[in-house]
Amino acid sequence: MAERSFAKEVEDLKLGDGDIFRGEGILAITKALLQSGISYVGGYQGSPISHLMDVLADANDLLEDLGVNYQASASEATAGAMLSASVMYPLRGAVAWKSTVGTNVASDALANLASGGVTGGAMVIVGEDYGEGSSIMQERTHAFAMKSQMWLLDPRPEQECMVNLIEKGFELSEASNTPVLLQVRVRSCHMHGSFVCKDNKRPEFTLKDALNTPRRDLSRIVLPPAAYVQEQEKIKQRFPAAIDFIKTHRLNEFFGDKAGSKTGIIVQGGLYNSTIRALQFLGLSDAYGNTQVPLYVMNVAYPTIDSEVAEFCDGLDHVLVVEEGQPEFIEQSISTVTARRKTPVTVHGKDYLPMGGDYTAAVLMGGIERFLEDHDPVQLGNRPPLPDPVPILTQPAVEKLKDVVPSRPPGLCTGCPERPIFAAMKLVHEELGEHHVSADIGCHLFSILPPFDLGTTTMGYGLGAASASAFNVKGAKRSIAIMGDGGFWHNGLTSGIGNAVFNKHDGVFLIIDNYYSSATGGQDILSSRAFNKRRKTNNSIVTAVKGIGVTWVRQIDRTYDVNQMRDVLREALTTDAEGPKVIVASSECMLNKQRRVKPQIRKAIQSGARTVTQRFGVDEDVCTGDHACIRLSGCPSLSVKELDDPLRDDPVAAIDNTCVACGNCGEVADAAVLCPSFYRADVVNNPTGWDRFRSRVTMGAIGFLQKRRERAAVSFDA
Repeated sequence: MAERSFAKEVEDLKLGDGDIFRGEGILAITKALLQSGISYVGGYQGSPISHLMDVLADANDLLEDLGVNYQASASEATAGAMLSASVMYPLRGAVAWKSTVGTNVASDALANLASGGVTGGAMVIVGEDYGEGSSIMQERTHAFAMKSQMWLLDPRPEQECMVNLIEKGFELSEASNTPVLLQVRVRSCHMHGSFVCKDNKRPEFTLKDALNTPRRDLSRIVLPPAAYVQEQEKIKQRFPAAIDFIKTHRLNEFFGDKAGSKTGIIVQGGLYNSTIRALQFLGLSDAYGNTQVPLYVMNVAYPTIDSEVAEFCDGLDHVLVVEEGQPEFIEQSISTVTARRKTPVTVHGKDYLPMGGDYTAAVLMGGIERFLEDHDPVQLGNRPPLPDPVPILTQPAVEKLKDVVPSRPPGLCTGCPERPIFAAMKLVHEELGEHHVSADIGCHLFSILPPFDLGTTTMGYGLGAASASAFNVKGAKRSIAIMGDGGFWHNGLTSGIGNAVFNKHDGVFLIIDNYYSSATGGQDILSSRAFNKRRKTNNSIVTAVKGIGVTWVRQIDRTYDVNQMRDVLREALTTDAEGPKVIVASSECMLNKQRRVKPQIRKAIQSGARTVTQRFGVDEDVCTGDHACIRLSGCPSLSVKELDDPLRDDPVAAIDNTCVACGNCGEVADAAVLCPSFYRADVVNNPTGWDRFRSRVTMGAIGFLQKRRERAAVSFDA
């Protein structure tokens, strides 16, 4: 079950020559792949290309009709190795993953692929996840492209340009026998636009053809002495071939008239829209890109085309390189070109723009304005200075909001089955003392933040267990390592659990099994409990860890049972058993459960069937207002409520309408012996006659008891 279904939208992927496609960027990318005649496609989900994987999954019938093999890869390394199909055979293939973290995982496969080279076009679509909206370390794919000499495409965020660059990217790959990286940002993936379609292509040479006529070429395999020859081939043949193709097909673009201009801007393709927006604010462009400042748009971010740079800089005194992030690879390259050619132009970039962070329109506007004020003030004219948007954020009204709006760090969803696990860990720490906790990438990483404050390190997806490997010390407190089911199947089984078995690690390994790759949108994985007609699911994590030698394993099938979670954690930390102690804590991701269950409930209610739903609440008369339940649970649906009672100053706990009736608050209150103020209410939709009769009797009894209490209450006359 993915975050959303594209079953309706994928019908547009069948559009033919001359038809107009209108839709989201990820659908345009998929359409471009089909128009390019790919034989296979794979990848691993992760923002901002998770939805691309969902589109491919929903379009599987169409892919099969075209003879395209789609694989939901086990990891980015699996996807990268998949491209080896293009090494010996004229097969076009593409894979996709998230940013530098995915490229890091796939780096071994990619380095071998780039060294030996390819026969068919091979493309890696990288969801470049850089900037303040990112969830990862701030690095760029550019460095890997330079290191392995893979051509890096960075298309201008416009669908016709993106589609054209994907089609040309395969041709570039084949012309230079080199795999190509195509990076797309969040805005590119999710923007809406249109382009004129071409017919989808069936691959001319199929996977079946390759299997029936296998080929071998030792010069393409990365072994000495071929590896040394491959390096020279990169320099003397592939690199010049790529340069010629890029120039001939004009993959980079020039905008604006240089006549009379002293200054120009060189910009990465992906930053074109923000740059045009900044120029529009400065009065130097309209919204359609008709710019007064000449632009050289590098849709190919690597390699740099020396002759095009020289052509653009000819006649200009100063150029500004707009390149997001650091190091300033493109700026250095442009500076090298102009220095070697002795071009009389001064190259600027990070002297006017920040070294790190998002290049928003506001940031670019300030940098470009300062650049033009110093080197071409005539362009700016005599208009009044533009207001600085930054001071708005420090206005008194905004500052006052900080006093009334509490800071809310990222956290787990309402009803998340991982929340009670960390509540249980807090209870165990209260009893046994603090333990070293190695965290992992995924939803469970939020346990590092308040209110749980658990976790010391995180080293990468599925590496939670491996990152505790140094703490295998007998006689000391045991370490606790956490990873999710997605990370476990990604690489945690071998790098974490297998390593722990081999080294007789005495620590505790907690595998959180919520049935999906939840952090990336809820895609199915090996241990998903749901039936998947195209994949083999329901593969047991417990069976897998036992299969590689773990002898101490505990399975918990309802993580909301905080008492049981606490007891099993305590046992794991105190047992005399040797070797790794593995706990598999399983409960369905609540977000996916609600996506699955809510439509069923709505349908049942609409059909008139008796349906019982649950709600939880807090008895205001019983709640003491110490808010221990909030501190230990942190559920977003738990809030506070002011009472009108003048004798009670502290607000009581309250549960809002986002409650999904998981019961965690009550379980935590019980396990921690906090208070009995939580109650559960059953809401009966389409009640039967028996339900109505029972309700009348119950309410009558309650009313009688309430009146009797009121009569017995002590009262004083005024």
